[in-house]
Amino acid sequence: MAAAASVFHRVRTGSKIGAQYDQDGNIIQVETREDEEQSVKLAEILELLLAAGYFRARIKGLSPFDKVVGGMTWCITTCNFDIDVDLLFQENSTIGQKIALTEKIVSVLPKMKCPHRLEPHQIQGLDFIHIYPVIQWLVKRAIETREEMGDYVRAYSISQFQKTHILPEDEEFLQRKDKAVKAVLDVLEVYKPQRRYRRQKEAGELMDEESRVHSTLLEYGRRYGFSKQPKQDKVDGQKASLSSGCPAAPPGMSEVSEEDDLQAAEEMRIKTLMTNMAAMASEEGKLTASAVGQIVGLQSEEIKQIASEYAGKQSELSSEERSERFGPLQQHRRAVASINKQIQDKTKQLEELRAKHAEVQSSCEEAKTILMEATEQSERLEKELKSVEEIEENADSGVLEKLRSLVTMNENLKQQEQEFRTHCREEMTRLQQNIEELKTASGQDTDEDKERNELIDKQYNTDRDKLHKIRLLMARRNREIAILQRKIDEVPSRAELTQYQKRFIELYSQVSATHKETKQFFTLYNTLDDKKVYLEKEANLLNSIHDNFQQAMASSAAKEQFLRQMEQIVEGIKQNRIKMEKKKQENKMRRDQLNDEYLELLDKQRLYFKTVKDFKEECRKNEMLLSKLRAKGAS
Repeated sequence: MAAAASVFHRVRTGSKIGAQYDQDGNIIQVETREDEEQSVKLAEILELLLAAGYFRARIKGLSPFDKVVGGMTWCITTCNFDIDVDLLFQENSTIGQKIALTEKIVSVLPKMKCPHRLEPHQIQGLDFIHIYPVIQWLVKRAIETREEMGDYVRAYSISQFQKTHILPEDEEFLQRKDKAVKAVLDVLEVYKPQRRYRRQKEAGELMDEESRVHSTLLEYGRRYGFSKQPKQDKVDGQKASLSSGCPAAPPGMSEVSEEDDLQAAEEMRIKTLMTNMAAMASEEGKLTASAVGQIVGLQSEEIKQIASEYAGKQSELSSEERSERFGPLQQHRRAVASINKQIQDKTKQLEELRAKHAEVQSSCEEAKTILMEATEQSERLEKELKSVEEIEENADSGVLEKLRSLVTMNENLKQQEQEFRTHCREEMTRLQQNIEELKTASGQDTDEDKERNELIDKQYNTDRDKLHKIRLLMARRNREIAILQRKIDEVPSRAELTQYQKRFIELYSQVSATHKETKQFFTLYNTLDDKKVYLEKEANLLNSIHDNFQQAMASSAAKEQFLRQMEQIVEGIKQNRIKMEKKKQENKMRRDQLNDEYLELLDKQRLYFKTVKDFKEECRKNEMLLSKLRAKGAS
């Protein structure tokens, strides 16, 4: 019976205690003591989340835990950090689910380098004083991230819009852009640099870079002066002349003479470079007579080969320009490519959902197996309990009292046996000491001593046989007591049955939640599958339109037939839409019907609770009356 209090040493986390109802069937609300400081911090947290853009915090039906955890998750995802949470949001989660969710949130905060420490039990326990600094930091980080990514997202959205749409201002800008680009190219063509001179090959190569630069500029008719000597060099030269003892010239005369010398040197340098150049007869692009002679001297076959290559290149360029002109065709190809890409993405998502569905289904099968085993064990225990209750009802109270007395006597016999053993050991030690003393005192035993020893041995053997019989009797009683103890322990107590019932209820809740989640996955899978089918139909339709468009536009009859087919396709799509709307209305009506049935069952449940309460009250009154009658009969 001692093991009844510890059937389950460890209570499963995430267990949810059933709600308590009053006599009318309404849920009993437990009174809680609110902390004013915690309420103030909660209000400040909700204001921060609303200011950041998390408007779910306005919903009054959500609990503070759902609002705070939802706001933290939203801020973390806004900051471009991944968090492992369920896609399907569930309100009023169990304690185990709440702790698991808060642990995932707390594990992401160190990755974001959050300066404030936060524990999962603080979030689950709604410790808003310690949650507020973390929320404040997350909101600040989310606003900064949104400001950083705002321009990028806006530019990306504009680029995506411009791929498929164009504004009238953009069309006007493109027209003006083409004209402006053409005008700029014409101006650049007219005023492009023209080569007037060419340096002769016999003149040799110039050694310094400055001379090569000026020579190139002279070939295009541009003249630039040589750089003058810096002022610091002039000052250094004047100081050097003074230090050497030469008479210094006046300042004005020295500057005039230096400019004249530089100009003369520049003219001499230009003349030297111009002597090695030959004037161009016309523009650089025209051919000279020697070049024409070389071209004419080529073989006729090589000329034909070059001409054929030139014609091929020109045809390729014209085909590329023609393909670029068909804007709608390119746009249609891009649309088909984007749809195919969407199909690939949805197929990949479908494969992932299938894998996840297989995992969930396997876990569901395991849970069903466990439930079946637990149900069988529960039925077996109920049968044994009924049989034991019948035995207990049919059993005699005198037998039970006799069993209790036997157990008490067994315990007393054990204690007496232990005391008797101790007494025997002490007596045996004392007697052995006496024997040794007597042997040392007298070397031979007298006749009286022999008789006395024989009496002692006879008494010892008698006592030993008696002890052996008592031990056999005690062993038999111990076996009987052990058998009865095992039979009593096999029958579960009320506390054990209550614990089994609670565990079965929790297991049923877990299986129900898993079943609900599996149904949601089934629904999501069917929706995605239907979406995939419709996208494939759309892609096939667009491909068929693309394949038959050119052929249909060839003649008016084919064009009319093509248009009739398109009208039939549109009519079929409308019929499918009407069918889906009808199916939607049927499902909605079925949902309303089930809701009405659910409300009726709730009313029955309230009536049941009220009836049970009245029945308990009547039972209590009945017991009071019976006790009074017994008291009167005894008196």
